[in-house]
Amino acid sequence: MDFSETLPKKRMAAGALFVNERGEILLVHPTYRPDWLLPGGSVDAEESPHACAEREVREELGLTVPIGRLLCLEYHARIGPKTESLQFIFAGGPLSEEDLAHIKLPADELREWRWVALDDAVPLLTERMFVRIRHALGAYHSGQTIYLENQLRITND
Repeated sequence: MDFSETLPKKRMAAGALFVNERGEILLVHPTYRPDWLLPGGSVDAEESPHACAEREVREELGLTVPIGRLLCLEYHARIGPKTESLQFIFAGGPLSEEDLAHIKLPADELREWRWVALDDAVPLLTERMFVRIRHALGAYHSGQTIYLENQLRITND
């Protein structure tokens, strides 16, 4: 057996944070779960997290838009049957009125999308997703990149 085959495997997911001029975030409502998410999904084999975010925005919203810098990276330890994972949030580019008019959701995957103020998003999101988005939104405005482990910010300052 090749040594590389014995190395651990981690799940990874990547999403894009789009913010409008009112400071609201774009959320999508999947058909397969009760809570809302950022546009995004699982990173495929041999795919970078950034490329995943671009692909998922294209697949989920029907938009080909530039995806920007990394805002937040979170490590999640194993919880029950879910293996450990890395969760990436990248800055989504600005969306024009024309972009918004061309959003086309895959009916088998997403019910709807909407702009939501962060405080209004609390009942729509899981606690983990809310914490990650809150940190990513702060990073979006501050120019920082935030690293979290199991919802806790790790910092050197």
